[in-house]
Parts: sequence; C-alpha cells; structure tokens
Amino acid sequence: MSQQTLLNNLNKQMLACTQCALRKTCNQVVPGEGSANAEIMFIGEGPGKKEDELGRPFVGSAGKFLNELLASINLKREDIYIANTVKCRPPNNRDPLPEEKKICWHWLEKQLAIIQPKIIIPLGRHSLELFIPNAKISEAHGRAFRKPFPPLKQITIFPSYHPAAALYNGSLRKTLLEDFKKIPKVLELICKIS
Repeated sequence: MSQQTLLNNLNKQMLACTQCALRKTCNQVVPGEGSANAEIMFIGEGPGKKEDELGRPFVGSAGKFLNELLASINLKREDIYIANTVKCRPPNNRDPLPEEKKICWHWLEKQLAIIQPKIIIPLGRHSLELFIPNAKISEAHGRAFRKPFPPLKQITIFPSYHPAAALYNGSLRKTLLEDFKKIPKVLELICKIS
C-alpha cells in the first residue's frame, strides 16, 4: 500500500474520532495536509477558527505567513506535510490541554510513521514539548536536535516559533525568517549522514 493510501485511511479514522471532549465543541476534525512523502513535517498546536471552518491546517493569518516562510526557501505547501498536536479546535482558541495532546498523540505518531519525514519542525512551545519536554522555544528555536524516536529510529527536530507569534510580536518575523533559512542546510546534512 502506498504512503498516500495509508495516510488517506488514517485521515478517515481521524475524521471519525470521538476520543476527547474537543470533538464535541469543534465543527470538524483537521487531520493535516500535504505530501505523504514529505521530507519536512511541520507540527502546530491546534486548529484555529478558520481551520475549523475549512478542515485544513494553517489557513488563517498564520497560514499566510507560513506560506511566505516556505516561499523564502523555495518550498510550497505541497512539498511538506502540516499537522497539529490536536486535531480538533480547542474552544475559544485556548491552548490545548496536556490530556488533550496525550489523547491525540497516537494520531500524530501514526502520521509520522507513515510519512517518515527527515525533519520534524515543531512550531511553538506546545508541539516542542511533545518532542523535547521542558525545552524552551526561546532557547531551542533554530537549532537541530537528533534523538531516538521508536517509529522512525532517529529523528531530527528543528523547532521554530509558531508563525502566529510573529503576528503579535513583529520582532519575531525576522527570527522566523532566519530559522527557516537554515532548514535546507539541515536537510542537506541529514541526507549526507543517512
């Protein structure tokens, strides 16, 4: 079975999920989107209002900035995969709770196992703590970390700020652009050692 078929089947399972209370308050599940063969996987915290309406990740203001960041390194959304720590919008755009992320973790783990990205890019502290507990985004952003990860053996994690952070704090815009400029170099290094 192809990676795309496996991912399509997984998405159908996610769309039917009712394991946590978030499903009762959102419009729809937002599994993720992009290439099933992506070398780079971005992971945000959770769907926002626009994402909940359209069923697609990163389609609001933060998504527009993410598209701009991708374009700055000659990538398009079709080249990567984008998912979130939780697949349903938390009420009033609140942060996802630890237990909600824990319930949703197996979906993300299955996505990672199917796609097998070379780099995982947690966007913001909520996704970063899933991969590097107790790390601070302000210290970890723009740096590559290699660690064991059972479904994929070894993974490279390259944290960055969430694009929404730059919408509230303009000085982070430059930081995000600088972080993204490093992604092709990190990918090149990983391909050499793989």
